[in-house]
Amino acid sequence: MGETADRVLGGCRIALLIVTAVIQVGLSLPKVTGTASWSAFTALGAILVVASWWVLRGRPVPWPVGVAGAVVVLTASAVASWAVPTGELFGDRHWVFGLVGWHLLVLLLDRPVAAAVALGAQLAVDIVRLVTSAPADRAEISGVMIGGLSVITFQLATLALARVVYRRAGEAAEASIERDRLVHRKALAEQQEADQRIRFAGQLGATVALLAGLADRTLDPRDETVRQRCALAATQLRRLFAENDDVPDPLVHEVSACVDLAERRGLTVSLAVSGEAAPVPTAVRRELTGPLMTALVAARSQARVSVLRTGDEIRVAAITDGEPAVRVNGSGPVDVEWHALGQRSWMEAKWRSEPN
Repeated sequence: MGETADRVLGGCRIALLIVTAVIQVGLSLPKVTGTASWSAFTALGAILVVASWWVLRGRPVPWPVGVAGAVVVLTASAVASWAVPTGELFGDRHWVFGLVGWHLLVLLLDRPVAAAVALGAQLAVDIVRLVTSAPADRAEISGVMIGGLSVITFQLATLALARVVYRRAGEAAEASIERDRLVHRKALAEQQEADQRIRFAGQLGATVALLAGLADRTLDPRDETVRQRCALAATQLRRLFAENDDVPDPLVHEVSACVDLAERRGLTVSLAVSGEAAPVPTAVRRELTGPLMTALVAARSQARVSVLRTGDEIRVAAITDGEPAVRVNGSGPVDVEWHALGQRSWMEAKWRSEPN
């Protein structure tokens, strides 16, 4: 669920380790007597030392180590319980009662089902010790069952609380990430909108100057150069509008917009597209379609346009029956080639994406 949730659960592991160590040393140590009890106490201490190697580094106890440690803990519990005199079961000298549950949580906190099973096994060990001791009446057995269930219920509640905190921390972290993502998207959208307005303003400025020249008759609409300028301005505006559309394949959509406007001028244009759609940055798409617009504007009656996508390379090419007055060359990552083929002109814009 993320680094935040892992840090929270790591803090819970450390807190359990400290609590268990304090209970064992501060509350249980003064009550340990006899060789068997000391052996069990030492084994439980060794388990804490082993678990601390991972816990203090913010990592869960590995599953094989946790299972092996749980077996050692339950064995130590049985040894210490059978070392307690029958008449003092679940009294002050029965120091292991309730303690080992915390050891099991330290080992198996990251595996709730296994932890619950281990706690149930610990309760079963205590019940077996009671039943195999001197005769006990039902009231005594019931009292032990209630006491044992109370201890284990508290430990299960601690386990559940740690898991809830872990889950809530993960959800909070995911919500924070999503909120940051939305803020980033909003800022990006605002930046794109501002860039779009600037491009529209620049394109409209050039178009307005062209229209003003036609209006005051300083430009002659019968002049072929003027007509090409008008056609180019219209194509640029059409492509600019297409750039803002939300479509699955933006590059082909923008190329189609250029072709559509050429067909409106009476040209016969064929468009061929091959290869799977690939993400192309907006700036690169402008560089790929810029020479295409120039080629289509210079065409007199027909043109063939192709979009070829192979691997990490994208090519936009055009063969027309007209020679452009000014050839648009590529810049940055886009390479543009122009060739004359008799009465025809061939253009190819090529872009190679960076390897991931």
